[in-house]
Amino acid sequence: MDLLEPPRIVERPQQDYLGIRVITPFRGMLSIRNELISELSAWLDTRGIDDVGPFFLRLHVIDMSGPMDLEVGVVTPGPPTGDARVRPAVLPAGRYATLTYRNHSLRANRALIEWAGAQNIAFDRRDVAEGDLFACRYEAFRTDPRTEPRKTKWEVELNIAVAG
Repeated sequence: MDLLEPPRIVERPQQDYLGIRVITPFRGMLSIRNELISELSAWLDTRGIDDVGPFFLRLHVIDMSGPMDLEVGVVTPGPPTGDARVRPAVLPAGRYATLTYRNHSLRANRALIEWAGAQNIAFDRRDVAEGDLFACRYEAFRTDPRTEPRKTKWEVELNIAVAG
């Protein structure tokens, strides 16, 4: 993993977005992410929507041994209109633990979680029957996946909402 910006706490504003949310097993999740980025990108193209960005992967519920509740989205400049498949939503305002990395998502997530633990920072999450439910946990792709197909080259900003 290349750490581009170290762990820290930042204040984030609310951001409108369009997203496609699915339930999928952890194994194969990144292939689903890629398919959803392509689907969402095509949806935007057919509607002539190009004032968007960045794309992101939001993890609503994490169960690495079971189903994952995830969403691929793209930030929009204002409240968007979607449809039955592509739905409008918001990334909530608040304080987030964050870092920016390139390559190795699992290592980056582990690094941020360990840093937060060492700083006594609690995430805004709770245990549910399906796994860990997060108020907001997402990876924003600073590199546009539509123009850079090599995932190992993507600059990714990992964000997890903190409690309190």
